[in-house]
Amino acid sequence: MKKILLLGCGNMGGALLKAWAANTGHKYTVADPAKPDLPEGVSQVGSVEELGDEIFDYLIVALKPQLIDQVLPAYLPRLSPDGVISSIAAGYSAEKLASHAPGRSVVRIMPNLPALIRKGVSGLYAHGKVTETASREIEELALCSGTIVWVDSEDMLDRLTAVAGSGPGYVFEMLRAYVEAAEELGFSEEDAKTLVLGTFRGTLELAQESDLPLEDLRKNVTSKGGTTAAGLDALNGTGKFSALINETLLAAYERAVELR
Repeated sequence: MKKILLLGCGNMGGALLKAWAANTGHKYTVADPAKPDLPEGVSQVGSVEELGDEIFDYLIVALKPQLIDQVLPAYLPRLSPDGVISSIAAGYSAEKLASHAPGRSVVRIMPNLPALIRKGVSGLYAHGKVTETASREIEELALCSGTIVWVDSEDMLDRLTAVAGSGPGYVFEMLRAYVEAAEELGFSEEDAKTLVLGTFRGTLELAQESDLPLEDLRKNVTSKGGTTAAGLDALNGTGKFSALINETLLAAYERAVELR
């Protein structure tokens, strides 16, 4: 059992904490002046003074990036000499975190929104000399909220942020536009949403269960001269949809670099 201190407990931090507390045997303490809804067995303090002399194995930062410089230094003395700093905060680099505690190991976790329902995809990046044990224990935490991908540089974590971290926003926008188009074809909002969400859900599950490449799956549903072929030609016949997706990811990646 490890002792873990969570700095901040907003929507994402709170959702992750519930998954961690339900699936691991560690002891959790939340440092947050607000009154978040905490899982049973999790303790809370409103200030560092309330921790007394307690020392922790992991310090996980779940603060808004603009608050980290102000809050983190006060809590670092509560981290054991060989303890690890982790962070789920977007837009705040591992190098910045390490600058607060030279010589400390840092692991960033970049979750995405479906982590709220334990179906997320999280990116993990280890900065400094992170032990195999620490990597495994942090990986176990990340797996509580979905699947994970380790990357070997912070630049790759920014690229992952562009794909998965920001990805739910792109998907929600696609769904919104798809539902709107279905309504334009004459369906009610309720029926349009049922058709679109059901189509996405079934298609996604089919893709996950199949060993075929995505291109082959697309070809299998596309008859020459048929309705799907006509729709696909309008969607991406000139490559405009592929180019738009590329531009979308590049814009998000470039912004992530700016925020480091």
